[in-house]
Parts: sequence; C-alpha cells; structure tokens
Amino acid sequence: MKIVLCLFFFSLVFTGFGQQPSAKQISKHVRYLASDQMQGRGTGSPENKKAARYVEKYFKKYGLKPLGTDGYYQSFTAKVRRVVVPDSLRETKNVIGFLDNGAPYTIVIGAHYDHLGLGRQGSSLDSLPQGKIHNGADDNASGVAGLLELAHYFTKNNVTEPYNFLFMAFGAEELGLQGSRHFLNNPTLPLEKMNFMVCMDMIGRYNPQRGVGIGGYGTSDTWPAVFKGIESSIKFFTDRAGNGGSDNAAFYAKQIPVLFFHTGGHPDYHKPTDDPDKINATSEEAILRLEIKLLENALQQPKMTFTAVK
Repeated sequence: MKIVLCLFFFSLVFTGFGQQPSAKQISKHVRYLASDQMQGRGTGSPENKKAARYVEKYFKKYGLKPLGTDGYYQSFTAKVRRVVVPDSLRETKNVIGFLDNGAPYTIVIGAHYDHLGLGRQGSSLDSLPQGKIHNGADDNASGVAGLLELAHYFTKNNVTEPYNFLFMAFGAEELGLQGSRHFLNNPTLPLEKMNFMVCMDMIGRYNPQRGVGIGGYGTSDTWPAVFKGIESSIKFFTDRAGNGGSDNAAFYAKQIPVLFFHTGGHPDYHKPTDDPDKINATSEEAILRLEIKLLENALQQPKMTFTAVK
C-alpha cells in the first residue's frame, strides 16, 4: 500500500512539474510567431490570420472550450487611424478559449498577437519603416508565448480551481486596443462574472537591474494579500496604476481589476530589430512561474472588488 501511495504521489508531482512553463516551449512559440515568414503579423494580413490559427491550434490541443462568436474566433473590423492608407478597414479577430471549472466567476488572461507588419500601419519608430518586417518578438510574441504556456499549465495540472479561466489572444492592439475593446463591448462572457484580468505585453527582455514590472497593484484592495509572501528567482516590482500600457487598460476602464506584466522598454521597441534571438526565454519562464504563484494565491481569495487608482 505504501508503494502504491508513493507512486501515486510521485505521479502527481511529476505531472504537475511537467506542465510548468519551459524556456524551450517559449522559444518555440516566439520563433514561429516572430519569424520573417510571419511578416510582422500586421492587422488584416494573411500572416496575422496564420498567427490566430496558431493560437487556436494550441487552445484546441489543451482542450479549451471555444468562446468566440465563431468557434474560438470573435471577428471584428479594425481601423487604421494613425496613418492614411487605402485599406484602412481591416478584418481581424480575437481568439478566445474557456477553461470551465464550473465556478461562478472567471479569471481572464490575455495577450495581443498582432504587430506592425511591414511598417505601413503607423507606430513604427524606424526612420524609414515602409516595407521592413517588424517581427515583434518581444511585442508581443513573448506575451502570446506566455498566454499559451499558462493555458497549458492550468489545463493540464489535474486541479479543478475555484475559478474558471478565459484565455484571450487579442487582435489589433497596436491600432489602439481595438480587440480588447471590441470584446468588452461585445462580451461572450458577462463582465460581471469576471474576477480580474492579467495582461502580458513585452515580457521577453528581462533586465536584472530593473526587474519585471507588475502594474495594477492598486486596482483592488485584495492584491496586497495575493502578493504576500511571494518569492521569485527574478526581481519584480509593483506599480499601482492599471490604466495604461496594453489591453489591461480596456479592462480597467470597465472597472475590472488588472495586473499587467512588462519587462520594460528597449532600443528595439517598434523597430524591425525586435527579433527572436534577443528574447530571454529562461527569464520569461521564471516570470511565468511567478505569475502562476500569484494566480494560485488569488484563487484562494474571494471575488475581487475594483478600486480606481487616483
């Protein structure tokens, strides 16, 4: 009997360990999404659609329930506003997968999968951006890799958590948070059922002097309890504000508590030089393990109450 129990315990430990985020998988996702063949994943492009299909493939693999308006997809029309282009209206989509734990409330985990394409939709910081591939490895293939690794962990950890999870890859963030705003104005899950939202945007260029920033600490009075006693192999710091940076701002505007993970700016931001070989996958793995610790602490708390940051 002792041998059987020991084997059972070992199996649980081994299975849980096996689903932890890994630098190898992070690198795999980033190198695909930010390859030259993906042409910068500009909104409306064939490569942007390929990126959405890539996310969908893993959502299916992990057994997430489709929660878009057409399977995993929630299609919408995005508009290019920062520059004048003949194709200013572009069809794109959010990719949405649901982990149904039979709970009354849901935690949202999101990252945008679009980038600047060939530099013709505005926002590039290159002096002559037109026609150059903006790979967007950090911004935001790194965040999508994090999204997929967290989806893998929570679907394969053999635990039924007291909250559901909604995993979302947003389109058209670079055009002004258009994907997250479209979802929030046309939710496929009632907003009042959402506990909080975690956003990952640019988590691949960890600087040990700075550490990873975690915004949104002031968006709920519950966050201090969630962070209490948390230790990590990487340096991190919190910021109270939750209304800037990425798609978390759209959720904050709907009075949903948020956390926003970000490793900071760098000289390759919004330039063709944001390439996969500059991603620190080992540090991103540590960031995701930190996120899991925080999420598992949050699972032990009652539904959060939103607090406006002043």
